[in-house]
Amino acid sequence: MLPVVFSVSTVLLYLAATARLAVPIVKGVPDPRAKPQALALAALAVVLHGVVLSQAVFVPGGLNLGFFYAASLFAWVISAIVVIASLGQPLENLFFLSLPLAATSAALALAFPSSRVIALGRGFGFEIHLVLAVIAYALVSVAAVQAVVLAFQEHQLRRRRLGGAVRALPPLQTMETLLFQLIAAGFFMLTMAIVSGAMFVEDLFGQHLAHKTVLSVIAWVILGILLWGRWRFGWRGRVAIRWSLGGFFALMLAYFGSKFVLELVLKR
Repeated sequence: MLPVVFSVSTVLLYLAATARLAVPIVKGVPDPRAKPQALALAALAVVLHGVVLSQAVFVPGGLNLGFFYAASLFAWVISAIVVIASLGQPLENLFFLSLPLAATSAALALAFPSSRVIALGRGFGFEIHLVLAVIAYALVSVAAVQAVVLAFQEHQLRRRRLGGAVRALPPLQTMETLLFQLIAAGFFMLTMAIVSGAMFVEDLFGQHLAHKTVLSVIAWVILGILLWGRWRFGWRGRVAIRWSLGGFFALMLAYFGSKFVLELVLKR
């Protein structure tokens, strides 16, 4: 009963934090209390979400990373990164996508509990790889959310629509700088995840890792080209947004695409 109460409370807190930040924007009346109150609600939601996941994911024999639990775990890490980063950077605008996503994933994990236990004890390297991969996926996902917000901001500015949500966002240059900081961090962690993963793979095809590896490397190449283009040619705006989202979709297909097919379609 307690996990259900925590799960429902988590969903409600994520939505309450989103609403608290959105109401002043919708009304067009700035409220300096909105950000700290939304942050407090979101932080409490992240803590409760973590408690729920600790009971659902850590099971005897390993980690239960069934499709919906894995999605909930990634959404939790994304929300935690956004909440922590918002303490020092103007990233609270990402709440509008990351927190509803976390609420949805927590609700789906509660409604459709799934089981796919990954045994631990394969060595310290595997566990390091797992942590690095989760953080890398989360950072690239946060960068993708930032790219979506940046695309919205640029679209509105091009049409000279300067009210409402656009007024609440940081300057465009600041948004772009934050985007590339997130991409650089995600690229670094993805590099570490790929390198560490290469150390423990025993059977690339037997472990159903071929497609996952190829797509992860494709995502790594896309993000690497984007960072190089930024450094060499000063890429920004729509080019940066498209490449960011391309790397994100490749990475999501690498993990969740394969999990969806194997677990929900093929029932393996």
